[in-house]
Amino acid sequence: MTTQLPRNAVPTHYSIEITPDAAAATFTGSVKTRLDILNPSDSVTMNAADLAIEGATLTDASGAHIPLTVTTDADKQTATFAFGKTVAPGHYELSARYAGKIYDQANGLFHLDYKDPKGADKRALFTQFEAPDARRFAPMWDEPSYKATFDLTANVPADQMAVGNMPIASSTATGNGKKRVTFQTTPKMSSYLLFFGLGEFGRINQQVGNTDVGIIMGKGNEEKARFALKSATELLPYYNEYFGVDYPLPKLDNIAGPGQSQFFSAMENWGAIFSFERILLDDPKVTTEAGRQAIYAVNGHEMAHQWFGDLVTMSWWDDLWLNEGFASWMETKATAHFNPDWQVELGRVGGREAAMGLDAFKTTHPVVQKIQTVEQTSQAFDSITYSKGEAVITMLENYAGEDVWRTGIRAYMKQHAYGNTVTNDLWSAVEKAGAKGLVAIANDFTQKPGIPLIKLTGARCAGGQTILQFQQGEYSRDRKDAAPLSWNVPVVARTVGAAPARTIVTNGTGSVTLAGCGTALVNAGQAGYYRTLYTAPMLAALTRDFAKLDPIDQLGLLADQYALASGDYQGYAAALDLRNAVPANANSKVIAAAASSYGGNYDLFKGNAKVQAKIARMADARFAPVLARLGMKPKAGEPANDAILRNQLVSLLGSMGNAGVLAEAKRLFASLDTNPAALDGPMRTTWLGLIADKADKATWDKLHALAKAETNKQARSSLYSLLASPADAALAKAALDLAMTSEPGPTDSPAMISRVSYNHPELALDFALANTAKVEQMVDVSSRSRYVARLASGSSKPETMAKLESYAGQYLTAASRKPVDQALSSIKSRIETEARSKPQIEAWYMAKGRK
Repeated sequence: MTTQLPRNAVPTHYSIEITPDAAAATFTGSVKTRLDILNPSDSVTMNAADLAIEGATLTDASGAHIPLTVTTDADKQTATFAFGKTVAPGHYELSARYAGKIYDQANGLFHLDYKDPKGADKRALFTQFEAPDARRFAPMWDEPSYKATFDLTANVPADQMAVGNMPIASSTATGNGKKRVTFQTTPKMSSYLLFFGLGEFGRINQQVGNTDVGIIMGKGNEEKARFALKSATELLPYYNEYFGVDYPLPKLDNIAGPGQSQFFSAMENWGAIFSFERILLDDPKVTTEAGRQAIYAVNGHEMAHQWFGDLVTMSWWDDLWLNEGFASWMETKATAHFNPDWQVELGRVGGREAAMGLDAFKTTHPVVQKIQTVEQTSQAFDSITYSKGEAVITMLENYAGEDVWRTGIRAYMKQHAYGNTVTNDLWSAVEKAGAKGLVAIANDFTQKPGIPLIKLTGARCAGGQTILQFQQGEYSRDRKDAAPLSWNVPVVARTVGAAPARTIVTNGTGSVTLAGCGTALVNAGQAGYYRTLYTAPMLAALTRDFAKLDPIDQLGLLADQYALASGDYQGYAAALDLRNAVPANANSKVIAAAASSYGGNYDLFKGNAKVQAKIARMADARFAPVLARLGMKPKAGEPANDAILRNQLVSLLGSMGNAGVLAEAKRLFASLDTNPAALDGPMRTTWLGLIADKADKATWDKLHALAKAETNKQARSSLYSLLASPADAALAKAALDLAMTSEPGPTDSPAMISRVSYNHPELALDFALANTAKVEQMVDVSSRSRYVARLASGSSKPETMAKLESYAGQYLTAASRKPVDQALSSIKSRIETEARSKPQIEAWYMAKGRK
């Protein structure tokens, strides 16, 4: 098992007491750690980062005290406690006093500043420990396999609410406006799941069985938390039943924090989930329908972690996907169960595409990856871990069957409760439940990087049946010259309107016999993690019969064919013809996918007004009637996905210059002069986004004034992001300069720089490189290389690659440069792809425009 610590001792229980000074952004603490020394030792080493340890003592079973000498290693983030002699194996208690920092980014104990509903300045404290930051709160064995129980005590202002993983055991006034709060002992758990919060909070709650379910937020925001509470109270009994193990803690809170992080939205601390307000509070002023659905889904994700990650935890970060991939899959399953009209299962295609966008390059990694450093742990939170993990689980559940899969999951939970596992523990449990052959398939897709390519080599009709022949290759953007990897690929196929048939492609070839003779579809239901390359006649038939396919297959087919064109496996015309087969009355998510494709084509030809005008006219002809049907204002009782589509089409058509949409945006923006609430509602950000995109200096100044005056934290953050959205480079530069001031705040400033990179990646990168020290202070300490790489990743200019290489050479190590290497692969591929794609796409639009 991987470890960064000596294996001569293990903790069993921590008693931590802290006294935070929020105004000074510091805290003092003490910890008493019960531990077992496993072999004769003269020291123990645990993790500690940015802690000044002032004294330490070791107490043996007889009560004798041994003063300790403490040395710290900042690079390794460790503290070594030397005994001055060798002690025998046995039970001991190690006591230490220390002081630490309260950060302004989400590392360790951190603060978030905001204004309350009356406009008063407030500061709240929260913790974020995943992956390696519990060591910033107290010296401890900060690795997931070192599970222990925790007692937490905090000395805090008497008028503030303290929150921990467990309910409060006691609260005692200590004078001078202070109180001493002690929480009940936690179950045995990993250090990264410990939580502490402090602030002027409110709480709403509901009892669900034996569990007190609550949402905690800044006072005055209680009503905005009702939707989150409703979702949590629905999800908890569902998860209790699904996992076959009841949630074991007496309470389950979700705590809303103002602000944001560049790298996460929520964290699954056991019994005390932390979520940023924008992903937990349903604010009628700014929350879109898509935002409401995200509140439910993210709640589903973090609550699934209470079992998959908290109750049963991966042994080491190599298997991080066991937490994240499973929780991503479970959030979709649970959200779809309670909200079938949202059709969230269609989103699995988008998640798969996000994973494949990274998995198609040499710089990808297997789902189960080798993690050796703190930096590598931070980099592991990517689309492979989350989205490929979810896609693989979707495929494996489809292979095993829902009942067998759930039986295996329940057995896994019961066998490993309060313990640690590796990936094969899960596969073995499911195969033992009845999914014969699952381990081999699962190991292929989690231990090998890359994407299988199922190539149709033959299709014939015989005796009223269709026989398909397959050849398995590998889909890649930059390693086509290498021998393809081999997978055991479960394939589901059918003729349109007939029942599906299943097979496994092994050793590179396979076949399947389908009921009926007609148009054949491979990866029916889109549960498979692979791309499908059809023959030209087969793809033509699917284009002709597109309207007969299920929406999820329509989405999968559209995504596959465009990716195959981008990867130079086929021309763009076939993919664009398929997109044109989307009917006007298609599922709203399919229409949105087609519209997004037009938007991508439009952006591709930035600077070419002639081609952009042609694309805009065709998009207008296709989607303006859909928007007219929906209307530009929300309608009471309308389908939720129609509301989402409206926002998407307003953004798309407005960005392309639709006169009616832009006129309405200007009218609404002008109305703010007399009615500050004129834009409040689920379309606020959409309309303001259009205004910001096309802003001139006067418009930008007006948005800036709105941002400075706004006291609602969610609305304020949105406005500062919009200030960084203009297409005009001079205004984007003004936003970058503004981000370097204290005005936006420590979490909104880095978000502004990131937002500039959407339209101006080179500008954002140059700015970050010119202000490296200041920008690094704005970003989570273990995520800086990811941040800079993301700024550049949308570029298509060779000089950007040289700048990234220079940055990596100056600031990064071999262990920390993976995000830069991935960005370099993406930029290189984009340059090559654009050179090939632009002539083909332009020719298609010009030809269609003449018809």
